[in-house]
Amino acid sequence: MQFEYTPKVKEMQARLLAFFDKHIYPNEKRFYAEIQANRQAGNAWVPTKVIEELKPLAREAGLWNLFLPHSKRAPEGLSNLEYAPLCEIMGRVPWSAEVFNCAAPDTGNMETLERYASEELKDKWLEPLLRGEIRSAFLMTEPAVASSDATNICCSIQRDGDEYVINGTKWWSSGAGDPRCQVYIVMGKTSPDAGRHEQQSMIVVPADTPGITIKRFLPVFGYDDAPHGHMEIELKDVRVPAANILLGEGRGFEIAQGRLGPGRIHHCMRSIGVAERALELLCKRALSRVAFGKPVASQGVTRERIAEARCEIEMARLLTLKAAYMMDTAGNKVAKAEIAMIKVVAPNMALKVIDWAIQVHGAAGVSDDFPLASWWAHQRTLRLADGPDEVHRNAIAKLELAKHMSLNPDDISMPVTRGF
Repeated sequence: MQFEYTPKVKEMQARLLAFFDKHIYPNEKRFYAEIQANRQAGNAWVPTKVIEELKPLAREAGLWNLFLPHSKRAPEGLSNLEYAPLCEIMGRVPWSAEVFNCAAPDTGNMETLERYASEELKDKWLEPLLRGEIRSAFLMTEPAVASSDATNICCSIQRDGDEYVINGTKWWSSGAGDPRCQVYIVMGKTSPDAGRHEQQSMIVVPADTPGITIKRFLPVFGYDDAPHGHMEIELKDVRVPAANILLGEGRGFEIAQGRLGPGRIHHCMRSIGVAERALELLCKRALSRVAFGKPVASQGVTRERIAEARCEIEMARLLTLKAAYMMDTAGNKVAKAEIAMIKVVAPNMALKVIDWAIQVHGAAGVSDDFPLASWWAHQRTLRLADGPDEVHRNAIAKLELAKHMSLNPDDISMPVTRGF
């Protein structure tokens, strides 16, 4: 692979960085002030004005829907390798991805609809998602089972004439708290007696369908992540047209394999961006503070951590780029080892760098005066989201062992898990 970004990507990097300098960084405090004002007014689940104001500017700048591979519906789309350095920049400010219509779970849902939905479903749901007019949620994880093993998922999706009837409870349904969330993609069980990986299906469910109840929001380390949110949702005798099934019954694992690979690597790209910014804050704080008669930056332990942080960020970036390259050239199935490795490496690396930055900031590092505490909480969550570290490590180990056994590496599938 080529380690040098193309002229096209370099130009887009420059354009995106300029957009951040002009529109994103100056509005960081405003974004959180808006959410706090809504919370104090009694309703945190209100879309922020600042993001809605910035979306048209991002579209005008040609920085829109960059995550989606180039297609008729997404002419702006890029390859994974092209998108990687741009997604990294978005990771520097966690809420910024929505400004460019590149925020999860919408990105994964749009890719799923683009790849697997009928033209009718694409017209109804994908088009408004691509325009940034609505938002979506992905309902996979369940409270009653260990969802790190997706074969445990037991939400029932049963055919009844021209409809499917859905019954079950989902949680950690990210994005479902947003009042703009108008559609869910639900994973459940259609064929309990089929093979282990042919029991599950995915179906498109309008969020206002009768029988859907949002029971509560689930805080993450005390953060409500409003107006996005992570919700527990009950589906009771929810009826949707049979045409809303994606690909057909028993194809849920197949769809999940295609959906979760890009989502995982996007998280890793953003993890590198937030680690870069944490290292910047660490260095600035270390240079501005004096302890025991000399700048904190002069302390040996601080310099060791700065050096190690730089090394680990660079290593994680190279592995991310390799995974992106493999996905583009060989496909997600062949790239499953690289995807699993970076999903383990990137969040753990970012956690370490953020933790060192918190340490240099002292007590201020765990306060809301700096973003480090919330960044740490988000990165710690990523060690569970889209599959816990243990599941990915197990897959990596199996692939490694297969090199020395009679196992066929193609028979080792990518983990299908959002895991909480």
